[in-house]
Amino acid sequence: MKTGLVLEGGALRAIFSSGVCDGLLDGNIMTDYVIGVSAGIAYGVSYVSGQPRRNLEVVTRYAPDRRYMGLRNLADKDNRSYFGLEFGFSTIPNELVPFDYDAFAAYPGEVEAVVTNLNTGRADYLTVPRRDEKSAVLQASCAMPLLFPIFEINGQPYLDGGIGDAIPWRRALDRCRRVIVVLTRPRSYRRRPDRMMKLIRKRYRAYPAFVEAMEHRAEVYNRDREALFQAEREGKLLVIAPESTLGVARTERNTEKLRLLWAEGYQSAVDRMEEIRDYLRG
Repeated sequence: MKTGLVLEGGALRAIFSSGVCDGLLDGNIMTDYVIGVSAGIAYGVSYVSGQPRRNLEVVTRYAPDRRYMGLRNLADKDNRSYFGLEFGFSTIPNELVPFDYDAFAAYPGEVEAVVTNLNTGRADYLTVPRRDEKSAVLQASCAMPLLFPIFEINGQPYLDGGIGDAIPWRRALDRCRRVIVVLTRPRSYRRRPDRMMKLIRKRYRAYPAFVEAMEHRAEVYNRDREALFQAEREGKLLVIAPESTLGVARTERNTEKLRLLWAEGYQSAVDRMEEIRDYLRG
């Protein structure tokens, strides 16, 4: 029976899902399929490579570092992102906090990242290459509008997967009989319309389908969560969500708050470990 793991994005709030993943690793639970959005999958590959606490080390060491994120990076014509792309997606995994490419390559399952196609305004699902030391697919999945450049892959322009499919649970259910979904917002959360829409319309006017997707992003997201929770009530999947984000922002620099949110995710997995095991066996 194929099992799947879905990881929502949320930039540094995804440290919650890293805690969940680390709890799963400590419990010797590895799913057959992993799909994630933005930081969800950028952090999620460390679950696949079997490196617990790697993401915790990265964010607690480098979140306060201006090379990791800051306006100076956005102003850099060779970077054009709030996050330091070379530093975050190459220097850290290849030199400072090494990513285990061999273990990742040995994973027998499937790993996908969600990206949003600017031409269609819809999600595309890209296989995460096992040995891409530049992490192009992961960068594209993380590429928040206005804060990242547009990424071109296979001739298509992409930005943050969270616009096209923020919680790709339906994609996972099409492939797996048992699916765990990890959210980065509490169950009570409701997304509001983007306050930057005027600037987004201007910046991406060459991509009207993408602008339209951004216009309806909040209502689509909220409706999708309602459907997700209904599927959970019907026993189709298992959902893990934070009780609180503890005030952690998408670009959080406070390492103590990040540690606490990681710990909330870890404890959530530990507390529900028997439930998770029973569900995956069921």
